[in-house]
Amino acid sequence: MTTTKTKITELLGIKYPILQGGMAWIAESTLAAAVSDAGGLGIIAGGSAPIDYLRDQIRKCKSLTDKPFGVNIMLMSPNADDLAQLVVEEKVPVVTTGAGNPSKYMPMWKEAGIKVIPVIPSVALAKRMERAGADAVVAEGTESGGHIGENTTMCLVPQVVDALEIPVIAAGGIADGRGIAASFMLGAEGVQLGTRFLAAEECQIHPTYKELVVDAKDTDSVVTGRYTGHPCRNVKTKFSKKLASGERDGSLTPDQFEELTLGSLRKAVQEGNLEEGSFLCGAIAGLVKKVEPAKDMIEEMFKEAEELLNK
Repeated sequence: MTTTKTKITELLGIKYPILQGGMAWIAESTLAAAVSDAGGLGIIAGGSAPIDYLRDQIRKCKSLTDKPFGVNIMLMSPNADDLAQLVVEEKVPVVTTGAGNPSKYMPMWKEAGIKVIPVIPSVALAKRMERAGADAVVAEGTESGGHIGENTTMCLVPQVVDALEIPVIAAGGIADGRGIAASFMLGAEGVQLGTRFLAAEECQIHPTYKELVVDAKDTDSVVTGRYTGHPCRNVKTKFSKKLASGERDGSLTPDQFEELTLGSLRKAVQEGNLEEGSFLCGAIAGLVKKVEPAKDMIEEMFKEAEELLNK
């Protein structure tokens, strides 16, 4: 069995069926270009960043690599309409979407020849996306960092695979060749990784953030914000523990919680601010042991996955 020729590598014109997660504030042109150059699909995160900044990032990425790359659009961000238009203008080959339903943009994107890959937390949404014209979906389990659903990768992926005709990409809790091999066994045609790429040399986050990821143990992730309806997985820090306990004992109202966390991801990424920063990270961080080039990560993981699957 080969892990490097799948419906996803064919669909996207890439060497390895691996996408780098569209992590807001984190996934920018340097990281995306490095992953694309290494044979995966690098992704620039739209988040709620200004349009001019994103146009600049897309153009930078094009100047750094001649390989395909994607842009992630958070559908609940206030400038989603402008972003949806921007990817058409800039001829971005692939769009991944999060937090919502992209169907209203689908006709425009399809007409522009853009491949659309929504990130989904449930079978119901996956089916809706297939009907809307998605080319593939990312089935993302609760193990992943940042905004999460409740179903685990192990349970979600095979159910989504059974429900759809289009290819499925597994995400959440994958950081090595074993995770990739397991995803293929569950029926996935590709994987999406976020946390492992936080430790890529090309990832432009604050050194403190990288250190937290590399030093994390298996029990060092905590989910906060369930009572606001937007649960998020973070590395355990004084700040995330304060949020968790305020949520537990009711000393923080949902409004106060939202106020405290506003801008906290930026503070983590840019300043390494341990007092007020949210260091988003997946539950698999305990497996991430060193900082290295994205290319080395990808080649090593697929070599390992291939060996396992051929045993």
